[in-house]
This record gives sequence, structure tokens and C-alpha cells, in this order.
Amino acid sequence: MLELAICDDEKIYRNDLRKILGTGLELSGIDYRITEFSCGEELIKNFRCCDIVFLDIEMGALNGVETAKRLRAMNRQCVFIFVTSHPDFVFQGYEVRALNYIMKPYEPSKIVSVLHTALEELEISSEKYYIVEQRSGSIRVPLNRVQYIFSERRLLHMVTDEEVHTFYGKLSDMEVSLGEPFVRVHSRYLVNIRYVEKIDGNAVLVCGECLPVSRSCRQSLSIAFAKYMLH
Repeated sequence: MLELAICDDEKIYRNDLRKILGTGLELSGIDYRITEFSCGEELIKNFRCCDIVFLDIEMGALNGVETAKRLRAMNRQCVFIFVTSHPDFVFQGYEVRALNYIMKPYEPSKIVSVLHTALEELEISSEKYYIVEQRSGSIRVPLNRVQYIFSERRLLHMVTDEEVHTFYGKLSDMEVSLGEPFVRVHSRYLVNIRYVEKIDGNAVLVCGECLPVSRSCRQSLSIAFAKYMLH
């Protein structure tokens, strides 16, 4: 099980970070446990074998850098990621071989990117899945098989190469949690850019199906498609 710790003296930031990390790890199908701490002293006192630690630099008597120094002496393999509101502080991370840093307020895409870098550092990887909760139980859907997702009132329909999974949710939440290679093309549609065959004005062809493209999404779709084709 992947062990993570979040140390921040502001509860709202601990909650936000926990939510984003949890979503990213669940999508990757990785078993995990996240433990929260409100200060460096508490983290050191209760520190156990931990894989990834998210440390706020600006805390009370014991700041994040000093906390990391003490923890580094206890665990040489732990990955440290600093959290800060001031970019001037990030250079202090070199003293404890911090892997990366994230800025407040949080950008979910940045956090997910840093998380996956940490997993690669720890040589932990897995195929990404989305857990669909239905009355009959939970279903793990491989994201590389999802062609597109569309909303219908309060329901989301996840279309794969074999079937359609329907569940309650918001398309905006899916857009944030999934990230690349999923791209918003319409207020009701999110497509996997890997399955896009052609863009034609106000429509996009995905596995033989013609889906609508709104004017506000046209440019971002074209850019995403061009980048994918160049890979």
C-alpha cells in the first residue's frame, strides 16, 4: 500500500490536497493511505514508513524545510514535495533533495503531474482506471478504452469499445480529474483525443460517431489533436 502524508497548518489546504491526490490514485488503481498532520512536530512524532510527504514550508515553530531535514535522517527513500505560497522558498528544497514543489492555490493538473512524477521515482506505475459506482457494485473501467463521455441531466455515460457505463456525476468534475488525453469539446461531451479520427468544423469524428463541437472548445480541441498527431 502506498503511504502518503500531508503536513499543513491550514485544514482547507489539507482537505483540497487530499481530495485531488485521492482521485488521482484511484484512477491509477493504486491502493493508498493518506495521513494528515497540522504541524511538523506532529508529523515527526508520529512518523512511520512513508513513501511520499507533502510538506507546507511556512508553518509554526518548525517549518517544512527543518521538518524535512529531520525526516530525511529517519527515511532516506521518502519523496518530499513542498507546498508554498511563495516561489522564493522553493530553492530551499535542494537541501533535502525535494522532488518538486506545488504552489498555493492548488492547480489540480499540476498536483496530478507531480504525483505521477513521484510514482515514477518510486517505480510505482499502473494502468489507469475509473471506478464506476452502480447499484450492482463497483466496476473498474480502463481509461485507455474510454472513447468519450457525455452528460444527460444528472447522468454521465462512459462509452468504451465494448459497452456504455452509466452513473451519476458532473462532466466538469470528470474533466478536472481525468485530464489528458480527455478534452472537452462541448458542454455535454468529453472525448479521448486518442480516438479522434477527424475534426470538421462544428463536429468531431470519434470511432465513426459524429459528435458536436462548440465554438468555445474548437481551438483547444484542434491544439490537443495536433499535439497528439505529432507524438
